[in-house]
Amino acid sequence: MNQPDLPGLFITFEGVEGAGKSTLIAAVRHCLDEQGVDYLATREPGGNPTCERIRELLLHRHELDIAATAELLLMFASRAQLLEQDILPALAAGRLVLSDRFTDASYAYQGAGRELGFEQVAALEQIVHPHLQPDLTMFLDLPVALGMVRKQDQQPDRIEAEALAFFERVRAGYQRRIEQQPQRFMLLDASLPAHQVASQACARIADLLHQHRTQGHA
Repeated sequence: MNQPDLPGLFITFEGVEGAGKSTLIAAVRHCLDEQGVDYLATREPGGNPTCERIRELLLHRHELDIAATAELLLMFASRAQLLEQDILPALAAGRLVLSDRFTDASYAYQGAGRELGFEQVAALEQIVHPHLQPDLTMFLDLPVALGMVRKQDQQPDRIEAEALAFFERVRAGYQRRIEQQPQRFMLLDASLPAHQVASQACARIADLLHQHRTQGHA
């Protein structure tokens, strides 16, 4: 849960490549807009001008040979900036924050995918946000091979261009995170039609918002 002085709600979205995160987030935002809910929607890496510059380096500069540890540090540099500038102020103001990826992605992609190990990621997590975890993390699960088929007509970014074995490790990394903190995750079957996935997600968020309000929060 959030720190006592952060009365907002923090919901993150995670998933393997091709799972439909962007489609789900758009559907959730539509639900919230219809209900008149005030929220901040952001993404990682990126989310504000400084972080978007880091995103450009990490994802769109294919000619760069970025070492695995450097990649991890850049991810956390972007995260630290986004937290300080956007996420923490929004939570402090009692707002709902939706984030397309957060630290679970670093455990999955750099810790497992790049084989750096969870310990290095955990050490950086303790520096950047030692007392903050999402209130809810929605994980869209999908067999890696199916995700690759869904993405085959799109131009891959620097990380998406990795081999199949990399993404199998990423998926296993996410599964390990879910085993470690099962109470925080909502597992969504991303092979289902998008409208069914969105219906499940919107219902869970509505329940969470109701509980939050009845507990005396904004």
